[in-house]
Amino acid sequence: MASEDRQGRLGPHGTSAPDPVMASRLAAARAGDQHEFTRLTEPHRRELQVHCYRILGSLHDAEDLVQETMLRAWRRLNSYEGRASLRSWLYKIATNACLDALDKRPRRALPAVTHPASDPSQPLMPPLTEPVWLEPLPDDMLADTEETPEARYTAHESITLAFLAALQTLPPRQRAVVILCDVLDWRASEAAECLGMTLSAVNSALHRARETLARHYHRRDSVTSAHADEHTRALLDRYVRAWEAADVGALVALLKEDTVFAMPPTPSWFHGPESIRAILEAMPFAGDARGRWKIVPTRANGEPALALYQRDESGGGVYRGFGLQVLTVEGDFFAEVTTFIDPGLLPRFGLPSTL
Repeated sequence: MASEDRQGRLGPHGTSAPDPVMASRLAAARAGDQHEFTRLTEPHRRELQVHCYRILGSLHDAEDLVQETMLRAWRRLNSYEGRASLRSWLYKIATNACLDALDKRPRRALPAVTHPASDPSQPLMPPLTEPVWLEPLPDDMLADTEETPEARYTAHESITLAFLAALQTLPPRQRAVVILCDVLDWRASEAAECLGMTLSAVNSALHRARETLARHYHRRDSVTSAHADEHTRALLDRYVRAWEAADVGALVALLKEDTVFAMPPTPSWFHGPESIRAILEAMPFAGDARGRWKIVPTRANGEPALALYQRDESGGGVYRGFGLQVLTVEGDFFAEVTTFIDPGLLPRFGLPSTL
C-alpha cells in the first residue's frame, strides 16, 4: 500500500479520486495557460531544489536544474497521463535532468576528501576556483519538504555536509537511487520507473551504494530534545564569544582531538587542535585581532552555522562579509569546522553583506 505524505496525498504511484480543481488547472495548462502551469508546479519548487541539491551538492546548480525541470515539464505537459502524482512526475524530470548535468560537471567534495591534511607552518594552497566544492544550504529550505518516519535518513541528516560528501563518492545513478529510496522513502519499483532501470538493477545499485556509504559515512546519534538544543546553544555561545574576542585558547578548548578545520575554496585543511591553533594564530587572529570579527548565528545543512564579518581596516566601523562557517557538534565539542570563504553566500541566508 502506498504511503501517505504530509498533505494526505498518496505516495508516488498511489491513486486517489480525481481532484476537479487540479484537473481544471491541468487542462488549462495543457491549452497553453502558463499562469495555471505555475500554480500547479510552484508549490513543489522548494522541495525539488533540495532534491537537486542532494544529487549535485550545489545550491546554485540546483536552482539551475529546477529551472530546467520546469522548462522540460512545460514542454512535455501533454505527456503527463496522471497515473502518478504531478509531484512524482516532476521528481522524475528533475532527477533525470540532474543525471544529465552530472555527465558534464565535476564531482563536488570537501578538502578533507580530496587532499591530505596540511602543515600549518606552510603557506595555504591556492584556492580552486573551479566548481568542485560542496556548497552550504540554508536550513529554511527544508521548511516544506517531506520527511517520513520510515526513511533511512531524516530530512536534516540527509543534507549534512558529512552525508553529502559521502553521497558524492557514489556514481550518479547509485546516488539517485539512494536519495529516492533511503531519503524520500520511494519503493524500489518506483525508483526503477523514475530512472528507466529494471527492478533488479535498482536493488543491486542500492545494495552497492549502501555498502559504499557505510565506509564513507558514520552517522551520529541525533538528539533533538529541548535539553540538547539548549546544550548546543550554550556551546555555540562560548564559541562565538571566543571568536569575537580572538581568544584562540578558548576556541581550541572547544575542539575534539580529531577535529577537522577546512576553508574552501582553498584545498588546505587542518587536523587536530594544535594544527588548528597554529593556523588560527597565523591567519584570522594574527596581530591584535580583538574586535576584528563580528558573528551572526544562522543554520546550514541541518547544523549550527555562523556568518563571519571582518572589520574594514580603512575605517568607518564597517564589517564586511567574509564567509559562512558550518559547525558539527559532537557531545561537548566541535568535530568539524568548515569555513566557506565566500561573501556571496550571506545574501542566500537572508543576511546583509555588511554590518
